[in-house]
Amino acid sequence: MKQRIVVGVSGASGMPLAVEVLNQLRRQPDVETHLVLSRAAEITLREESSLTAQQLRGLADVCYDNGDIGAAPASGSFRTAGMIVVPCSMKTVTGIATGYSDSLLLRAADVTLKERRKLVLAVRECPFSTIHLRNMQELSSMGAVILPMVLSFYNRPDGLDDCVRHLAGKILDQFGIEGQDFRRWQGRTQP
Repeated sequence: MKQRIVVGVSGASGMPLAVEVLNQLRRQPDVETHLVLSRAAEITLREESSLTAQQLRGLADVCYDNGDIGAAPASGSFRTAGMIVVPCSMKTVTGIATGYSDSLLLRAADVTLKERRKLVLAVRECPFSTIHLRNMQELSSMGAVILPMVLSFYNRPDGLDDCVRHLAGKILDQFGIEGQDFRRWQGRTQP
Protein backbone atom coordinates (compact mmCIF):
# COMPACT_ATOMS: atom_id res chain seq x y z
CA MET A 1 0.00 0.00 0.00
CA LYS A 2 1.25 3.48 -0.85
CA GLN A 3 2.13 5.94 1.88
CA ARG A 4 -0.44 8.76 1.83
CA ILE A 5 0.76 12.28 2.51
CA VAL A 6 -1.66 15.18 2.72
CA VAL A 7 -0.25 18.40 1.28
CA GLY A 8 -1.94 21.64 2.28
CA VAL A 9 -1.10 24.84 0.42
CA SER A 10 -2.06 28.09 2.14
CA GLY A 11 -1.84 31.65 0.87
CA ALA A 12 1.61 32.60 2.17
CA SER A 13 4.44 33.45 -0.19
CA GLY A 14 6.44 30.40 -1.25
CA MET A 15 4.54 28.74 -4.09
CA PRO A 16 7.73 27.55 -5.85
CA LEU A 17 8.43 25.41 -2.78
CA ALA A 18 4.93 23.91 -2.85
CA VAL A 19 5.42 23.05 -6.53
CA GLU A 20 8.83 21.50 -5.84
CA VAL A 21 7.53 19.39 -2.94
CA LEU A 22 4.66 18.08 -5.06
CA ASN A 23 7.00 17.39 -8.00
CA GLN A 24 9.43 15.48 -5.82
CA LEU A 25 6.66 13.49 -4.15
CA ARG A 26 5.32 12.60 -7.61
CA ARG A 27 8.62 10.87 -8.34
CA GLN A 28 8.16 8.58 -5.33
CA PRO A 29 6.41 5.41 -6.51
CA ASP A 30 5.37 4.46 -2.97
CA VAL A 31 3.77 7.85 -2.11
CA GLU A 32 0.23 9.03 -2.84
CA THR A 33 -0.37 12.77 -2.43
CA HIS A 34 -3.66 14.29 -1.29
CA LEU A 35 -3.80 18.03 -2.00
CA VAL A 36 -5.86 20.72 -0.28
CA LEU A 37 -5.46 24.18 -1.77
CA SER A 38 -6.87 27.25 -0.01
CA ARG A 39 -8.49 30.12 -1.91
CA ALA A 40 -5.70 32.45 -0.77
CA ALA A 41 -3.18 29.93 -2.15
CA GLU A 42 -4.80 30.19 -5.58
CA ILE A 43 -4.38 33.98 -5.49
CA THR A 44 -0.74 33.78 -4.37
CA LEU A 45 -0.04 31.10 -6.99
CA ARG A 46 -1.06 33.56 -9.72
CA GLU A 47 1.41 36.12 -8.33
CA GLU A 48 4.36 33.79 -7.86
CA SER A 49 4.09 31.17 -10.58
CA SER A 50 3.17 30.62 -14.19
CA LEU A 51 1.12 27.58 -13.09
CA THR A 52 -2.64 27.68 -12.80
CA ALA A 53 -4.44 26.19 -9.82
CA GLN A 54 -5.58 23.36 -12.10
CA GLN A 55 -1.98 22.63 -13.11
CA LEU A 56 -0.92 22.59 -9.47
CA ARG A 57 -3.74 20.17 -8.70
CA GLY A 58 -2.44 18.02 -11.56
CA LEU A 59 0.76 17.41 -9.58
CA ALA A 60 -1.19 15.53 -6.87
CA ASP A 61 -2.80 12.09 -6.97
CA VAL A 62 -6.01 13.24 -5.25
CA CYS A 63 -7.38 16.78 -4.78
CA TYR A 64 -10.06 18.13 -2.47
CA ASP A 65 -12.11 21.27 -2.25
CA ASN A 66 -11.00 23.23 0.82
CA GLY A 67 -14.64 23.79 1.74
CA ASP A 68 -15.42 20.05 1.82
CA ILE A 69 -15.22 19.36 5.55
CA GLY A 70 -16.55 15.83 4.89
CA ALA A 71 -13.64 14.83 2.61
CA ALA A 72 -11.44 11.86 3.53
CA PRO A 73 -8.58 13.82 5.22
CA ALA A 74 -11.11 15.28 7.70
CA SER A 75 -11.31 11.92 9.47
CA GLY A 76 -8.77 10.18 11.65
CA SER A 77 -9.86 6.84 10.20
CA PHE A 78 -8.36 7.95 6.85
CA ARG A 79 -4.83 6.62 7.31
CA THR A 80 -1.97 8.88 6.29
CA ALA A 81 1.73 9.17 7.07
CA GLY A 82 1.03 12.78 7.95
CA MET A 83 0.66 16.21 6.45
CA ILE A 84 2.82 18.98 5.03
CA VAL A 85 1.55 22.56 4.89
CA VAL A 86 3.73 24.41 2.38
CA PRO A 87 3.75 27.33 2.45
CA CYS A 88 2.10 27.77 5.82
CA SER A 89 0.73 31.24 6.54
CA MET A 90 0.51 32.65 10.04
CA LYS A 91 -3.29 32.63 9.65
CA THR A 92 -3.08 28.88 9.08
CA VAL A 93 -0.69 28.47 12.04
CA THR A 94 -3.19 30.33 14.23
CA GLY A 95 -6.12 28.23 13.01
CA ILE A 96 -4.27 24.98 13.69
CA ALA A 97 -2.95 26.13 17.09
CA THR A 98 -6.41 27.13 18.31
CA GLY A 99 -8.34 24.23 16.78
CA TYR A 100 -10.33 26.59 14.56
CA SER A 101 -11.07 24.03 11.85
CA ASP A 102 -13.35 25.99 9.53
CA SER A 103 -11.80 24.54 6.33
CA LEU A 104 -10.58 21.16 5.15
CA LEU A 105 -6.95 22.27 5.31
CA LEU A 106 -7.31 23.26 8.97
CA ARG A 107 -9.39 20.18 9.82
CA ALA A 108 -6.86 17.84 8.15
CA ALA A 109 -4.05 19.44 10.18
CA ASP A 110 -6.16 19.13 13.36
CA VAL A 111 -6.76 15.44 12.59
CA THR A 112 -3.05 14.92 11.93
CA LEU A 113 -2.24 16.29 15.39
CA LYS A 114 -4.97 14.40 17.21
CA GLU A 115 -3.91 11.13 15.59
CA ARG A 116 -0.27 11.85 16.55
CA ARG A 117 0.87 11.78 12.93
CA LYS A 118 3.68 13.87 11.47
CA LEU A 119 2.63 17.49 10.79
CA VAL A 120 5.26 19.61 9.04
CA LEU A 121 4.59 23.34 8.76
CA ALA A 122 6.81 25.19 6.27
CA VAL A 123 6.08 28.56 7.83
CA ARG A 124 6.52 31.81 5.99
CA GLU A 125 6.76 35.19 7.65
CA CYS A 126 9.61 37.59 8.29
CA PRO A 127 10.11 38.80 10.93
CA PHE A 128 8.02 36.73 13.34
CA SER A 129 5.90 38.61 15.86
CA THR A 130 5.56 37.46 19.45
CA ILE A 131 2.09 36.14 18.54
CA HIS A 132 3.56 34.08 15.67
CA LEU A 133 6.28 32.69 17.93
CA ARG A 134 3.78 31.85 20.66
CA ASN A 135 1.51 29.99 18.22
CA MET A 136 4.44 28.08 16.69
CA GLN A 137 5.75 27.18 20.16
CA GLU A 138 2.29 25.87 21.06
CA LEU A 139 2.17 23.75 17.91
CA SER A 140 5.69 22.45 18.51
CA SER A 141 4.66 21.37 22.01
CA MET A 142 1.77 19.45 20.38
CA GLY A 143 4.21 17.57 18.14
CA ALA A 144 4.17 19.64 14.96
CA VAL A 145 7.47 20.22 13.17
CA ILE A 146 8.01 23.92 12.55
CA LEU A 147 10.18 24.16 9.44
CA PRO A 148 10.71 27.80 8.44
CA MET A 149 11.63 28.50 4.84
CA VAL A 150 15.19 29.41 5.78
CA LEU A 151 17.98 29.25 3.22
CA SER A 152 21.09 27.12 3.75
CA PHE A 153 24.45 28.06 2.28
CA TYR A 154 26.69 25.14 3.31
CA ASN A 155 25.39 23.33 0.23
CA ARG A 156 26.75 26.16 -1.95
CA PRO A 157 23.60 26.84 -3.99
CA ASP A 158 24.06 28.08 -7.55
CA GLY A 159 20.76 29.92 -7.52
CA LEU A 160 17.20 30.06 -6.29
CA ASP A 161 16.29 26.66 -7.77
CA ASP A 162 19.01 25.00 -5.68
CA CYS A 163 17.66 26.74 -2.57
CA VAL A 164 14.11 25.58 -3.30
CA ARG A 165 15.26 21.99 -3.94
CA HIS A 166 17.23 22.00 -0.69
CA LEU A 167 14.23 23.22 1.32
CA ALA A 168 12.02 20.60 -0.34
CA GLY A 169 14.62 17.99 0.66
CA LYS A 170 14.48 19.15 4.28
CA ILE A 171 10.68 18.81 4.25
CA LEU A 172 10.72 15.36 2.65
CA ASP A 173 13.44 14.24 5.07
CA GLN A 174 10.83 14.52 7.84
CA PHE A 175 9.05 11.57 6.18
CA GLY A 176 12.20 9.57 5.51
CA ILE A 177 12.13 10.47 1.80
CA GLU A 178 15.40 11.42 0.13
CA GLY A 179 14.94 14.66 -1.79
CA GLN A 180 16.25 15.18 -5.31
CA ASP A 181 19.70 16.79 -5.27
CA PHE A 182 19.49 17.19 -1.49
CA ARG A 183 23.01 17.78 -0.19
CA ARG A 184 23.54 16.87 3.42
CA TRP A 185 26.22 18.41 5.59
CA GLN A 186 29.22 16.07 5.50
CA GLY A 187 31.33 17.85 8.07
CA ARG A 188 33.88 20.54 7.78
CA THR A 189 36.47 20.13 5.04
CA GLN A 190 40.06 19.98 6.23
CA PRO A 191 42.28 22.99 5.41
